[in-house]
This record gives sequence, C-alpha cells and structure tokens, in this order.
Amino acid sequence: MDKRGSGILLHITSLPSPYGIGDLGPDAYKFVDFLAETSQSFWQILPLNPTSPSYGNSPYSSFSSLAGNILLISPERLIKNNFLTESEIGDVPDFSGERTKFDSVIKFKDKLFNKAYEINKEKLAGHQDFQKFCSENAFWLDEYSLFISLKKHLKGVEWGKWPEGLRDRKKSALEEMEKKLNENILREKFLQYIFFNQWYSLKNYCDSKNIRIIGDIPIYVNYDSSDVWANPEIFSLDDEKNPLYVAGVPPDYFSSNGQLWGHPVYNWDVLKKSKYSWWIKRIGHNLRLFHLFRLDHFRGFVGYWQVHSSEKTAINGKWVKAPAVDFFNTLLKHFPEMSIIAEDLGIITQDVKDVINKFGFPGMKVLIFAFGKDLPTNPYAPHNHIRNCIIYTGTHDNNTIAGWYRSELKPEEKSRLCEYIGHEITEKTIHWEMIRLAMMSIADMVIVPMQDILGLGEKDRMNLPASPKGNWEWRLTTEQLSPSLMKRLTAITRIYGRDEQFNKSIS
Repeated sequence: MDKRGSGILLHITSLPSPYGIGDLGPDAYKFVDFLAETSQSFWQILPLNPTSPSYGNSPYSSFSSLAGNILLISPERLIKNNFLTESEIGDVPDFSGERTKFDSVIKFKDKLFNKAYEINKEKLAGHQDFQKFCSENAFWLDEYSLFISLKKHLKGVEWGKWPEGLRDRKKSALEEMEKKLNENILREKFLQYIFFNQWYSLKNYCDSKNIRIIGDIPIYVNYDSSDVWANPEIFSLDDEKNPLYVAGVPPDYFSSNGQLWGHPVYNWDVLKKSKYSWWIKRIGHNLRLFHLFRLDHFRGFVGYWQVHSSEKTAINGKWVKAPAVDFFNTLLKHFPEMSIIAEDLGIITQDVKDVINKFGFPGMKVLIFAFGKDLPTNPYAPHNHIRNCIIYTGTHDNNTIAGWYRSELKPEEKSRLCEYIGHEITEKTIHWEMIRLAMMSIADMVIVPMQDILGLGEKDRMNLPASPKGNWEWRLTTEQLSPSLMKRLTAITRIYGRDEQFNKSIS
C-alpha cells in the first residue's frame, strides 16, 4: 500500500437482487459505481467459496477452498450470456429484499441451474471457453466436481464415512463412479464455469473503475471438503482418515473453554517437503480472483492451538510451531508482488509480531476495541496507529457501531469515548464519529462495513459468532444508497485525503 485509501466491507450475498440473495448481476456493477462515485478505492468481501445449510451457510465453512459459490450466479447474466432466455427463468418467488432466506434461494436456484444445464449440455463438448476453463482449473475442478457429485449420490454423508474404496480413493472405485455420475460431474463443472465467468467480468469492471477487491482466505478448511479428501497426507488424520488433531484457540477472557473449531490441522512437515505446493496453488488461484487478500487467523501460520479430536472443549490443547518464515519466503518467491493483510486480532505473541514485521504485512486495527481503561496506550486507538495497517470500525464478526454503542459500551466507556472525540455523541451520530476517527488516522487504508456507513443497529450485524441461526443473512436495499449518503461519504473521504485526486496531487 503506497497511498491513502478507503473502502467498504460488503459481501456479495448482501447486495440487492430480485432473486433472494445478492449475486454477480447488475446490482454488483451498480455497487462498483457507488464505490467509484464516492471516491472509494477498495471493496472487501468475505470468502467466495460454496456454502451449505449444514454449516450454517457460513462462507468460512465450505466443501472447497477453491470452488465458487454457485448461489452467487446471476440469472440476469445467464440471459445476457445466452445460457437462458428471459422466459426460461420462469416465475420468481416474492423474496425478501432485506434478508437472505437460504433454503428458499437454494430451492429456486437449483431448479434454474438444472434448466440451464439441460439446455446447454449438448454444446459443452464443442464450447472452447468452457473446455479451456476445465483444462486450466483441472488441478481442483476435477476433484471438486467428483466430490460434490459423490456427496449428493451418497445423500450428504461425510466423506470419511463413505465406502472404503471411495474414502481411500481407490482407482477402480473412482473410475466406476466417474462413469456412473458423469452427468452430475459435468453439471458441476458447467456451474463453476458460469460462476468464474461472471466473477471475472465483475473484477474487470472493478479494474475499469480503479476499485481493488480485497478477498478473504480462511487459514483452515473443513474436514468434509474436497481439499481434505483429495489431499489427506497434508492434514492430521488417523489411519481411518478421521481427524486426529483439530484446530481451535485456548481459553481466554472471552471463553473459559476456549474455542474448538473442529477443522483438521495441517501436517506442516509434509507441506514443507512438498515445498508447500498445495498452498502455492491455493494462493495463486486467489491472486487471480482478488487484488489483495486478508489471511484469516494469521497467528496460526506461526503457532497453532492443536486439540485431540476426542476432546469436547479446547482446554486440553497445546501450542505447536509452524514454519512461518520458510513458508512465507517460499510464497514470496512465487508471488513477489503478493499483497497480504494479516488478521492479527486477539492475543498476539511476540513471535507472531516478529513474522508480521519481518515481511512487512499490514495488520488490522479495530476501533471498537480502542476505548477501554488502557486507551492512552491501546494500539487500536487512533493516536497510536501506524501507516502500514488497515483500520476497521468493526468486522463481520462484530456488532455494528450503533449496536455496540447501545448494547455493549459501559457508561464509563461512553464517557471516555466522548472525551476522546471532544464533544457529546448519541446513538444516531456515533457511526459517523467513528468513521471520521478512522478516516483521519495516519493508517494507509480504512475499511468500513456497509452497516456502519448506514448507521444500522444490532439486528443488521452480519454474524454473531457461536450463534447457530440468523447469520450471513443481512442485505442492502437499493434505496439505502441515497444521494445524501453518497455526498456525505464522498466529503469525508476527500477531506482526509483518501480519494484518487488527492493521491495524484502528491505523487
């Protein structure tokens, strides 16, 4: 990051759309226009990988770390690209514009995708662009398409409970099922082709408007994923291919039992011997999708909390070192221009700080963590910021600013916040006060969740960790992007020198 800039955190699912969920259609392009017209430089999103009701529709729990979420496919773009006609879309249910009801969306889009596949399948053998996509992405697409087809055939059972031949990827068993499920496999490849075709069109439009996309890469992958099924040797599994050790975090101020995530931890010795080939493919794939990305749970690349899979809580785990310096040196040899944001929230030890400093990765500063008793020395407080970091008012896992002020801030903390800002504040004004604090910071980059720009309350937060229902559903409406909002956001961006015009004047 060599200049000041700001942007908005808004996941694709939260965009307006008449089809029940935000997608890669017209409203995504309108949002890029909104970013450009308000002098923003960045659009941060959450992971683009497939989601499932089995895992609460979380973009952080996926059947693949490389595949795209087909629910984000735009019906309008299917028409524009001649895969369907308008009449073939059929009747569209009266979806809510304010929340994503995933079950209804999945039911509608599944029928739509079946129709699109049936209409186009005979053309695919001679479709050059499709064949090129399949060839270039074979390193993950072949395994993923077979994996998903097998899961559907076996009624959703985890791969570790599949018949032994399929679980252990015996050649004869796989070849037999590839023939049997040929239609399903081709359908999955077709839908992945559509997704990435639509994604790259949107990314190209972002390029034309000088908007850079910030992606998000979770450190761990689900056990029940094509990643683990196809690459069991790089994960900590037992002889029966079940997780031996799983990831989490130890007990702390927030949780007396710690957090047990359940993802299998990596076998870093095997990864190192392979010169991290799986990670290099994963990072290379993501660098084609995004201009830069956030590495979630960065501290896990330096040292991670490992818990035996038989444990019910994360208490009885232990810290295990990972070869962070060798790993990032190897990545940077392959991708010297790689831009990484280190998610370094929580309790970060000196060894993690040393790795971040060694490679010059910018970390995260979240404003809502700044106003405790330690305010004068708190690293999240604006007067302690450094240039090489990203300021967030909050993240997708936090309450909104208005919700935080109303429900989480104690009276003495409100008083401290008012004293810091220099005047009285209210629930109606707090979001712009915090945005102003972020924008005036010395930090190179500011990212504000869309809910905070709108001043929305707690019910509109994106995710409440450890809550099983109601997450990932919030959606923006077209009416909320009002001319007055655009004017105010543009003004606050420009007055603190975060617009393109300012950066050109000093370059």
